[in-house]
Amino acid sequence: MSTFAKRERLLLADLLETAGPDAPTLCEGWLTRDLAAHVVVRERRPDAAAAILIKQLAPRLDTVMAEYTAKPYEELIQLIRTGPPRFSPFQLKQVDEASNTVEFYVHAEDVRRAQPDWSARELDPVFQDALWSRLERSARLVGRGAPTGMVLRRPDGQTTVAHRGTPVVTVTGEPSELLLFLYGRQNAAKVALDGDENAIAELTESKQLGF
Repeated sequence: MSTFAKRERLLLADLLETAGPDAPTLCEGWLTRDLAAHVVVRERRPDAAAAILIKQLAPRLDTVMAEYTAKPYEELIQLIRTGPPRFSPFQLKQVDEASNTVEFYVHAEDVRRAQPDWSARELDPVFQDALWSRLERSARLVGRGAPTGMVLRRPDGQTTVAHRGTPVVTVTGEPSELLLFLYGRQNAAKVALDGDENAIAELTESKQLGF
């Protein structure tokens, strides 16, 4: 079985360490310290992380995030490298791959692409295929808030529908770039957009993509 999640975890930790605690990220309002705290809370504090999906729990998440953001930055980085606690479901390799491959890839790019001198990573075809597989399964859920119809297309012509509606915008790019677009990093994703000009502008500027 692949170990993409572990690879992306270690890359994210390295990027966060190199950038330092006060570097910008693509996550609006978050510095690298905030992003590192988010990753740790998501894995180690399920009582608070549930608020990512259940908005009524947001006050609890805010409290716990503040607690972890105040920790020494080096400690947060080490907790990311170490991974979840012993009895966490994330310790199961299948769960780790299913839940964290995209999470860590996107957050690694959040750190990389917020820097002025970033350059695109060369991703191997096997990893691109793995990201496409995850994209096909999650596209409609993640893209449910899109203001227009949206079709995601690989350069080889494979497509998946992220949101039904009209007018339709077709977003073409490698799976890694399509993921970034779908998860709300539209301006940082290297994709081509085809469709009505106004619809493209609306989709590109939308704050409703992602979670």
